[in-house]
Amino acid sequence: MPDRIDLTDPRALRAYAHPTRMELVGLLRRHGPLTATRAAELTGESVAGCSYHLRMLAKYGLVEQSGGGRGREKPWRATARTTHWEAAYDDPAATEAVGDLTMAQVDAYVRKLGAALAVRHRLPRAWQAAEYSGDWSLYLTPEELTGLTEEMTRLVSRYDDRFEDPARRPEGARLVSLLRLAFVDPPDGAPDPASTPPPPAPAEHADPPQPPS
Repeated sequence: MPDRIDLTDPRALRAYAHPTRMELVGLLRRHGPLTATRAAELTGESVAGCSYHLRMLAKYGLVEQSGGGRGREKPWRATARTTHWEAAYDDPAATEAVGDLTMAQVDAYVRKLGAALAVRHRLPRAWQAAEYSGDWSLYLTPEELTGLTEEMTRLVSRYDDRFEDPARRPEGARLVSLLRLAFVDPPDGAPDPASTPPPPAPAEHADPPQPPS
């Protein structure tokens, strides 16, 4: 599987900015090929809804059918291990779409973290002690921040081969989510974006009409 897929088309950026689609891509990357039926079981969405979202993801190259199966039972797989987009583009429409996508990504992080915290008490003591949350406030130039990010990437990449090769995982290893966020602090007294109603989602993000039960 290729390391990453780059999104540049504003339509692709907006299509990916949907919580169910992000979740589906993540599931395919972690668990391998899945049918729409199995994806529905894992996400709690309807089979028809998962089929629709998988087709939308395939339209922009994020997933593809892996062969075999029939109808809704055809398995899908991710086309790359990671999804990448730039922070800004020359195209204003793409830059605006990046803002929406990044916000959707942060929302997904928050939901995932909340789910992990809800069951944290079930983890062995060693894992509870190993987990970490915190932040730093640093005065950096753009070049220094870029360099720091590259250093962190090199440090974490030493464990990349364990993702696809279980034989390389030491005993006791578990899948861990390591988040990296870096942003320029807004000025004190800046308005809270949460107080502004979000814009309506593009039509292509909407779930398809469901058949009557």
